[in-house]
Amino acid sequence: MNLMGPDMPRAIVNGTVVAESDEYEIVEGNVYFPPESIKRELFKESTLHSTCPWKGVASYYTLAVNGIELPDIAWYYPRPAEAASNIQDHVAFYPEVMIEMDEAS
Repeated sequence: MNLMGPDMPRAIVNGTVVAESDEYEIVEGNVYFPPESIKRELFKESTLHSTCPWKGVASYYTLAVNGIELPDIAWYYPRPAEAASNIQDHVAFYPEVMIEMDEAS
């Protein structure tokens, strides 16, 4: 489901916005942020991978924000299965990362 409109989700860790976009995807209740919307300097590639039966193999990021490191807290699908092609390279977060939905200005 590609969403654009009045909502502008933000991913926040320790008071710092780590991702924000008015274009995003929601899959299985998770907000997937486009790759250009994340603050890359806060993300480090992880060696963790997992497999979803219908989305494919996920890769993970560790976040380092304000001196706190959150290992494997975000994931993305670099080469998703066709059914999930709409979220290729989009980043989603575990619940420890707060997702706020605000109206876009």
